[in-house]
Amino acid sequence: MSPSKTTILLLALLAGAVVYNGNGITSSFVRKNENSGDMPLDSDVFQVSPGYNAPQQVHITQGDHKGKAVIVSWVTVEEPVVTSTRQRVASPRKITIIILLYDTNYYYKVGTWEAARTFWFTTPPEVGLDVPYTFGLIETVLYVGDLSYADNHPNHDNVRWDTWGRFVERSVVYQPWIWTAGNHELDFAPEISETTPFKPFTHRYRTPYEASNNTTPFWYSIKRASAYIIVLSSYSAYGKYTPQYRWLEEELPKVNRSETPWLIVMTHSPWYNNYKYHYMEGESMRVMFESWFVKYKVDVVFSGHVHAYERSERVSNDAYTIVNGLCSPKKDQFAPVYITIGDGGNIEGLGNNMTEPQPKYSAFREASFGHATFNIKNSTHAYYSWHRNQDVYAIEADSLWFFNKFWHPIDDSTTSA
Repeated sequence: MSPSKTTILLLALLAGAVVYNGNGITSSFVRKNENSGDMPLDSDVFQVSPGYNAPQQVHITQGDHKGKAVIVSWVTVEEPVVTSTRQRVASPRKITIIILLYDTNYYYKVGTWEAARTFWFTTPPEVGLDVPYTFGLIETVLYVGDLSYADNHPNHDNVRWDTWGRFVERSVVYQPWIWTAGNHELDFAPEISETTPFKPFTHRYRTPYEASNNTTPFWYSIKRASAYIIVLSSYSAYGKYTPQYRWLEEELPKVNRSETPWLIVMTHSPWYNNYKYHYMEGESMRVMFESWFVKYKVDVVFSGHVHAYERSERVSNDAYTIVNGLCSPKKDQFAPVYITIGDGGNIEGLGNNMTEPQPKYSAFREASFGHATFNIKNSTHAYYSWHRNQDVYAIEADSLWFFNKFWHPIDDSTTSA
């Protein structure tokens, strides 16, 4: 087993009270809902690197299925190699670095001569049963969709893709981000003759889909340390007999819980959401796949889309049919915890309109911005914590000890604590 890394988080006491609504908690913390316009294009965080044809918007993601390769992508401006019907100011390029050693620091350089830039990353520990690892801002970011919001601007302005790429570069050059495509990546705009969905996203942000026997970059899987991560596409066809359906049907039985005990799924549109924003938009995907998630004991599902935070209890609604009418979610200790974490910030504002009363399946909800870490300790335990992004505080506003549903199948619900 690879040596574990120490994760240090600065935590503060919970600020504010909570409101108990049935069995769940609705936080009483209220973030002021202010308009969040774009930062000016001349902001220092959008600065272009100096030098002729200097690489910019550099980012990395996992490049294979088991964590021994990295995809390095970047953009050049002065020497474009791709044209488009839209105004383009940059051309994406990428290279895959393969056959890396586990748990090793690597330096890499992109660009030439005086415009070259040097960065580094650390490969994950070798895949294994009891390997500790943290997902979040510490080691690897699980990104559940909606990147630049360029589609909110006239003609789906690609300049906004460029500025966003330069903005997040300070993180994503050093740690891999695992990408999920959201609705703001669709970029379907027939009014300007752009009829190929996901075009800017697929040109700029690569995924290791071929390593998981797939033919499209929008759904794929990876192993990382002791976790098996499955990324699904909420905006690609997933009905019976479609490629995504057939791929997932074949993928779930491949997961070896003796090798990767933690099974994590990422989608963009949440299946269990009691905010009025995007309410029930994930319902058809839930109907298709929820029974599989219970059967294969998925530990947690992370979703975005709703600009707020919510964590569910372990529930399932897979008994429902049109005939029997059994349409109430029930407690199910082999079902996943569903976490809506589309709260990273955006130009559309906060999602603060909740349904009332709070459903029993909802364990905790709060209308504010934040981020989370999922800290795997071993094959049986993981510690999850969500932190609201209040300006001057490091706040752990919600947390839960996860008990692995395959190796330690006991009740880890909020109400059992």
